[in-house]
Amino acid sequence: MKKISIIVAIAQNNAIGKDNKLLWHISNDLKRFKKITKGHQVIMGKKTYESLPNGPLPNRKNIVISDDKNDKFEGCITVYSIDEALDLCNETEESFIIGGASIYKQFLPFANKFYLTRVHKDFEADTFFEVNFNDWKLIEQEDITNDQQNNLSYSFLTYV
Repeated sequence: MKKISIIVAIAQNNAIGKDNKLLWHISNDLKRFKKITKGHQVIMGKKTYESLPNGPLPNRKNIVISDDKNDKFEGCITVYSIDEALDLCNETEESFIIGGASIYKQFLPFANKFYLTRVHKDFEADTFFEVNFNDWKLIEQEDITNDQQNNLSYSFLTYV
């Protein structure tokens, strides 16, 4: 079985973004994302790639999925379908799906691990990602009840 993991931060109301931007800046979440994904391949859609402030994520193999055959992204492998991206995943190396919403939804049936940051607040958004967590088994949980830096509480959850 290919090792495919989804990594995402979701608000209480399942919001993940607005205007192609994240809804919050949580330093601990970004550090966790970097620690978990560093040295692995990350798979993202074109809009997610374009939202990255500094281009490809360093110390990772960046794979961008686009439906425009003319697209090429410097420092990245560009593929034009979910199947092409799946062909780049294997049984030994963990691959991380990092967004956006349609990419998450398309990879959900193939994923076997889920790294979730659940922000315990509702946000106004235009992008949502709904997952039935009853289909997953929680194996790890860390609750941050008062992050003074951004006045938010959140949980780091890992599911298989």
